[in-house]
Amino acid sequence: MQLRHAKSSTVARPVAPKSTRTDQRPHEKPVELILNQPLAQSVAVAGSFNDWDLSRTPMSPGPGGTWKVTVWLPAGRYEYRFVVDGQWMSDPSAREYVQNTFGSTNSVLVV
Repeated sequence: MQLRHAKSSTVARPVAPKSTRTDQRPHEKPVELILNQPLAQSVAVAGSFNDWDLSRTPMSPGPGGTWKVTVWLPAGRYEYRFVVDGQWMSDPSAREYVQNTFGSTNSVLVV
């Protein structure tokens, strides 16, 4: 039995590896959101930057009851709210707020 090797018309070219570093986002800046909620079991942030999706940006608990998350955002103006154990709340440390259609306020973030 003879084995024949098919000739390939494709030439292998070295490809530079893609960077997996999360700090290389040329048009985005890291923004750290922090909320102090020592009794909370779960905290997330929902806003115009993640289509108001509660599951897309969960926050991580830290020491002293602080919850943190870093989001990478291009320059712009964003509205957001925290969701603490299923309850929506505005960011108490936000510099600006706007009325929303639910009779409360959204926090405003300018990047």
